[in-house]
Amino acid sequence: MEVTPKNAGTRKLFDSVVLERLTRTHIAVPTSILVLYSVVLFYWSLTDTALTWRIATPLFFAGWFVFTWVEYNAHRYIFHMATYSKLRSKIQYTLHGVHHEYPRDKDRLAMPPILSLSIATILLLVLRLVMGDYVFAFLPGFLMGYSVYLGIHYIVHAFPPPRNFIRVLWLNHSIHHYKDSESVFGVSSPLWDYIYGTMPRNTKNA
Repeated sequence: MEVTPKNAGTRKLFDSVVLERLTRTHIAVPTSILVLYSVVLFYWSLTDTALTWRIATPLFFAGWFVFTWVEYNAHRYIFHMATYSKLRSKIQYTLHGVHHEYPRDKDRLAMPPILSLSIATILLLVLRLVMGDYVFAFLPGFLMGYSVYLGIHYIVHAFPPPRNFIRVLWLNHSIHHYKDSESVFGVSSPLWDYIYGTMPRNTKNA
C-alpha cells in the first residue's frame, strides 16, 4: 500500500508559548509514566490489598480489554465528533483534526504527560468508588493498553510498514488516515471495527 503523507509539517495551535508546549511531547515520556503508574498500582494490589494473583491477573487483562473498547469509541465519537458549530469544529480540530492534517508530526502523537497523568488519577479515584480494591488490578491493565496503543500509533506514523504482526495495524490505520477517515477507528486492535461494522470489507487492496 503506497501512502503519501498529506503534510509532513506541523502547525501552531496556541499563541501562548506554555499552552503550545503542553500540546507536544516525546512518545517516550507519557508511555514511561503510564507503564510505571501501572506497575506501581499492580504491585500495590498484590501487597496492600486482599487480591491474589488469581484475581488480579484476570482483572488486569479485563482492564486491557475494556481499554480497546474505550479507544474505539473515543476515536469514533469524540475525536471524530460531528462539527456542526464553530465551537465543535475548533474542539475537534484541536483534539484530533490537526493530527489528520499533519499525521507525521511526531510531537503530537500522544496526549501531553500532564493530561495523561491527570486522567489516570481521575479514573483511579472514580473507579475506586465503584470497584473498591479491584481497581488496583483493573486500572493497570487499562493503562497498559493505552501505553501499547501509544506505541503502535507512533510506529504507524513514524516508520514505514514493519515486517511483523504490527504491519496489519499499520495498514489499517493508514486506511483511516489516507483513504476513509470514517472507518477503521481501532488502532491497537481491529476487534471493535469488525463488531461495529466500520472495517472495510477488503483491507488488503485498500
